[in-house]
Amino acid sequence: MDVVTFGESMVLFNPLSVGPLRYAQLFDKTVGGAESNVAIALVRLGHQAGWISRLGSDEFGLYVRNFIRGEGVDTSRVIFDDQYPTAVFFKERQVQKESNIYYYRKLSAASRMMPEDLDESYIRQAKILHVTGITPALSDSCEQTLQRGIEIARSHGLQITFDPNIRLKLWKAETARAKLLPIAKQADVVMPGFDEAKLLTGESTPEKMAAFFLELGAKTVVVKLGEKGAYFATDAESGYVPGYPVEQVVDPIGAGDGFAAGMISGMIRGWNTQASVELANRVASYALTVVGDVEGFPFWPQVAPDGQRNIIHR
Repeated sequence: MDVVTFGESMVLFNPLSVGPLRYAQLFDKTVGGAESNVAIALVRLGHQAGWISRLGSDEFGLYVRNFIRGEGVDTSRVIFDDQYPTAVFFKERQVQKESNIYYYRKLSAASRMMPEDLDESYIRQAKILHVTGITPALSDSCEQTLQRGIEIARSHGLQITFDPNIRLKLWKAETARAKLLPIAKQADVVMPGFDEAKLLTGESTPEKMAAFFLELGAKTVVVKLGEKGAYFATDAESGYVPGYPVEQVVDPIGAGDGFAAGMISGMIRGWNTQASVELANRVASYALTVVGDVEGFPFWPQVAPDGQRNIIHR
């Protein structure tokens, strides 16, 4: 196993029309969730990924599990909960604007995740544990589960990658900062968006943001800058990596998860930081071109450098 991750995934309803949801009549049903998005993108890039969570013992839970499993992600540690439901969320598409998101996830099965749900023998076989800031925002038990995952990863020498993925619909900015900085301190790689990094650090430039996280304890920091690309920094090197141009952005949701997957893929392949960020930017650009969280993620032959398209890393 290359990567293990855990968190909530939900049934996503995408309206076929653009405009307020009150006028939408028809929807496409799919699956969305930051951690499973990353896992799916990693599988498409030629890696082995496992996703852990709780789902309701309902039709939506079966649908989410089957969808993620059908993408090649190992879901053998998913728990079905007969007391709490699978969460759902809706997108509201707008012309030339980012989609509005409406969550229906309070008291969901995933919000009841607990530390004992994590199988230490399963996690320790991986190379990387990927976590996001969404999980601790769901409940106290989810926060404890994330901390347990980090403890397991640390005790077995896994690298830890962390995407803050701040959701201000789940908690206030002050709370997010207080809860997420200790996680960043324990991570090897921290990958915030610019606005997230500004909230967490109080700094206004990528250079100062990265320096903040490096001083905190991270080994590598990548600040995502949208269409401008990303800025990366380690103790030994730093620099800007330009983004890949996209003629028409259809749906930006999922691009950050694609970026994380590309970065992790480069790490697994032993690439240097700049090359890994370049791959991350390229994977993210594909996600922008399709409606849906995972549908646009590329397969390895689409993004591989010349001469490496047939090389799969396990």
